[in-house]
Amino acid sequence: MSAPTFSARPEIAFVHPSFPEPEAQDLGLVLDAHGAPLLQQFYLPAEQLLYVQWFGNLTADSVVAGAQAVLATQEQLKFPLLLNNKHGSTGDWSEAMEWLEFEWLPQAYRLGLRAFAYVFAPDLNNQLASLDFVARSSQLLSIQVFYDADNARTWLQTHRLQ
Repeated sequence: MSAPTFSARPEIAFVHPSFPEPEAQDLGLVLDAHGAPLLQQFYLPAEQLLYVQWFGNLTADSVVAGAQAVLATQEQLKFPLLLNNKHGSTGDWSEAMEWLEFEWLPQAYRLGLRAFAYVFAPDLNNQLASLDFVARSSQLLSIQVFYDADNARTWLQTHRLQ
């Protein structure tokens, strides 16, 4: 698996209508091993929130690469809230589950992650993997599944650190 590359080039349009907002910091686009858009990260400092939009057909390798990119952002920004939007993606990435549960999740928690809002992809395989991730994560984090980013963001605001 190759390390993801970062690109500040706006090669694709962000799919959430309310982003980017003036206060959102565009942290750039992460490309997969083939140079295709994998995810885009936006940070909202006032909300203590990282917004991650995923793209394309996700595999276990691409999800691990993307999660590593998010973890690198977590190390820098120490955000407690993550809005993970997979609405623009498809694919079965269930083979990444063990790594996410036993490697990524404890590291993200140690670095300050406390609440995780998960926006479903329309793809059934992706939804099944997402539900498995939610079940595995719920012992450590406040985590909730949504069908749209606006409700996910509203829910996250109830988990802001004061």
